[in-house]
Amino acid sequence: MIGTMILIIFGGGVVAGCVLKGSKAENGGWIAITMAWGLGVATAVYAVGAISGAHLNPAVTVGMALVDEFPWNDVPLYIAAQILGAFIGATLVWLHYYPHWKETKDQGAKLAVFSTGPAISHTPSNYFSEVLGTFVLVLGLLAIGANEFTEGLNPLIVGFLIVVIGLSLGGTTGYAINPARDLGPRIAHFILPIAGKGSSDWGYAWIPVVGPIIGGGLGALFYAAVFEGIVYSALWYFSTAFVAVLLLTLQMEKQKQLKALPINKKATA
Repeated sequence: MIGTMILIIFGGGVVAGCVLKGSKAENGGWIAITMAWGLGVATAVYAVGAISGAHLNPAVTVGMALVDEFPWNDVPLYIAAQILGAFIGATLVWLHYYPHWKETKDQGAKLAVFSTGPAISHTPSNYFSEVLGTFVLVLGLLAIGANEFTEGLNPLIVGFLIVVIGLSLGGTTGYAINPARDLGPRIAHFILPIAGKGSSDWGYAWIPVVGPIIGGGLGALFYAAVFEGIVYSALWYFSTAFVAVLLLTLQMEKQKQLKALPINKKATA
């Protein structure tokens, strides 16, 4: 809980600094955001790694459990703690930037402090982005763990992994790659009396939850199969789930496009 809270204080805090009006960091840009998220992850891992294994992310927790690196009995409690920690962290960011919410008229910018959203709304692509980003995250974490570094350096390497994911893959959806990171703060956005806030965009909220869980599971199972020679049956279940959800999103996008057509064109289609 504390680790994920620290992560959101830094991650949500840098987004708030870059997008809220009147902040000295306003318009700080994507480089500032990705660097702070990466260093925030590293700091959180340093803070709680020796206590809980630095599980800041339900996708990582589920992925590790799938390959017998974490007990399934602890998964529900860890996920609950991660979501609660993210909620607390988001609330602290809201309090820290309290006068800036009123000065900021852009409702989308306010929501961006708490949760992710697509740069271009296209359901299959948005879903795929979250799957791929989390796949790389968990695969990278396992690969980093298989190497020996100078004592104490691992959390910083993990932070660099977050930075490179953000710089290379994050521009499409804001790279949630963490269901708790998105869901906990989104709930906070929904509940808190934020000045001039708009919708919490619950219609999109399932993508940064389902996508990372499937992507994280695939990342762990792929690593076990390719690098350790252990093929878990869950690999086929998660692969099937990935394809099934992708097909569902394609159908959803088709329906959305049909609704956007003029009435006469709908009849033709």
